[in-house]
Amino acid sequence: MSHFPYLSVLTLFPLVGALIILLLPKGADQVVKVFALVWSLLSLVITGLAAYSFVPSGPRFQLVESYPWIPAFGVRFAFGVDGIALVMLALVALLTPIVVLASWHDAEKYAGAPGITGKRSTKAFFALMLCLQTCMVGVFAATDVFFFYVFFEVMLVPMYFLIGSYGGPKRQYAAVKFFLYSLFGGLLMLAAVIGVYVVSANLLNGRGTFDFSTLANLNIDPGMQKALFLGFFIAFAIKAPLFPFHTWLPDAGGQAPAGAAVLLVGVLDKVGTFGFLRYCIPLFPDASQFFAPYVFALALIGIFYGAFLAIGQSDLKRLVSYTSVAHFGFIALGCFAFTSQAGVGAVLYMVNHGLSTGALFLVVGFLAVRRQSVRVEDFGGTHKLVPLISGAFFIAGLSALALPGTNSFVSEFLVLIGTFTVNTTVAVIATLGMILAALYVLWMYQRTMHGPLNAAQPKMVDLSTREKWVIAPLIALIIFTGVYPKPIIDVITPAVKYTMQDIGKHDPQPSALSGGGK
Repeated sequence: MSHFPYLSVLTLFPLVGALIILLLPKGADQVVKVFALVWSLLSLVITGLAAYSFVPSGPRFQLVESYPWIPAFGVRFAFGVDGIALVMLALVALLTPIVVLASWHDAEKYAGAPGITGKRSTKAFFALMLCLQTCMVGVFAATDVFFFYVFFEVMLVPMYFLIGSYGGPKRQYAAVKFFLYSLFGGLLMLAAVIGVYVVSANLLNGRGTFDFSTLANLNIDPGMQKALFLGFFIAFAIKAPLFPFHTWLPDAGGQAPAGAAVLLVGVLDKVGTFGFLRYCIPLFPDASQFFAPYVFALALIGIFYGAFLAIGQSDLKRLVSYTSVAHFGFIALGCFAFTSQAGVGAVLYMVNHGLSTGALFLVVGFLAVRRQSVRVEDFGGTHKLVPLISGAFFIAGLSALALPGTNSFVSEFLVLIGTFTVNTTVAVIATLGMILAALYVLWMYQRTMHGPLNAAQPKMVDLSTREKWVIAPLIALIIFTGVYPKPIIDVITPAVKYTMQDIGKHDPQPSALSGGGK
């Protein structure tokens, strides 16, 4: 290893910051907050340097590191990133300091939940945030399947405490439900991980391995592939969440503090769809093609189911959570269409969803602080009181409905056009879901921001300087990547093409060209 160990440093750096926070003197809350913000910004700088060292046209996995861990079973601390993992690391690095700044007062009391008061540990809150960042970096950077599984499971712990200790009135129920669902999926994955090791040992003369590159080149029996695929797929579908494994999300997203909800829906959920592309498809290509029609069916149901439930919600945070169920339906379509356009669109959608949904959760958090409520009926005409918050809400909403000119449009377009070339019916049905997205976003905005002013609303102050610094980067990226997504697409495309090669798929030629133009 001749290069700087960016990935191991990025993984350990937030954890070191968390330990330092815990060693700071009791009562130094302001110092804790400033330190957490500066430390997360340094992580962003290191991520930027790592991204600068990445060559999109270079080898599939770059910035590779590997250190022995459990030699008897061939387990290693193995790191490496392709373009898909790199953009997810960038999303983690970007959202973490934004969330730290947005959560400046979240440890003191839960804003938006009447009756919940009392001081809570600021040190523990921000230490948990940095521990969560370590887990998020590790899960995207690991190239050893067992090492990935460890991060996949451990990341539940800090999020469990963030929801259960700092969330809303039903925080304990939501935290336990989140933990149990994810733990169940993790146990299924553990069985599949053990199965992969046993199969690899049989195919490699007794020398089992967890190395991704080695496993991807094994010729596993198609029947065994189906069983192993399901173990990984169900765990990832729960994490995503894909219908019908989604029921933990509205509770967890609705009860989590706004900043934690941003990381939960903006990043942690992406581990599921990342897992589809990184593990399910390359390791089990035959099973992936066999189950693809069933995934399409679940994705289409999720698109409409999530949209209809979002329309009927009276709680803003649950509403935003249900929109994510619909969005993940589109991402799943892109993953299992097996075309480069759809695959690139799915990965781009993962990034863009993190930006748009993150912005929505933050704006809802701003409103909750001022109104001490997240119920739609407690608002009305709010634009007259807080025009800047209303404007940010509007732009984030337009991104969520994939309006042309916003970031989500390009990703949704790529998913649909890539799906259309392999299954026209599925693509057409999914396109109808875009109409419902416009309905639930615009209706939510109209009910809260427009109409006659709700006389029960207290006098509100618009965005503070701190809140402007929180929301401005996301709004700027929503617009910039909507107009010029090329830099991200250039990084993603080679990695997606490698994934398509793993499964032996090539983009179909348009029928007009194959018809012969003599």
